[in-house]
Amino acid sequence: MKAMLLAGSVLLLGVGIVWAGQSDVHRAGVHTWMAPASANAAMNPVANRPEVTAGGSKLFQERCSNCHGDDARGTPRGPDLGKVAVQSQSDGALFWKISSGNTRTGMPAFSFLPPTQRWQLVLHLRALPRS
Repeated sequence: MKAMLLAGSVLLLGVGIVWAGQSDVHRAGVHTWMAPASANAAMNPVANRPEVTAGGSKLFQERCSNCHGDDARGTPRGPDLGKVAVQSQSDGALFWKISSGNTRTGMPAFSFLPPTQRWQLVLHLRALPRS
């Protein structure tokens, strides 16, 4: 009985150590943060304007690279934005996430940026190589 109790305690301790070693971003998981259906359906009004993509890249470097890395491949503070879990989301969902943020993962809200700039960030995300 003591051996089983000890083994169970060691197992729980091991799981706790592994869980604690992961960042909040990775524990919460990008795929569990869902945009509402109304946001999912929103269309990017600058999607067919390639001349505005450079603005999205500049905004990303100024506002997002601190957490997601210069190449958007992720850091301990923010996930890799080229992953399928991010890239498979609609433009509207990405816009909503950029706008509203997520306090559980440490993602700030960028609703203070004009809508066109937030849509430019979505365009920048779409231009990232898949990882």
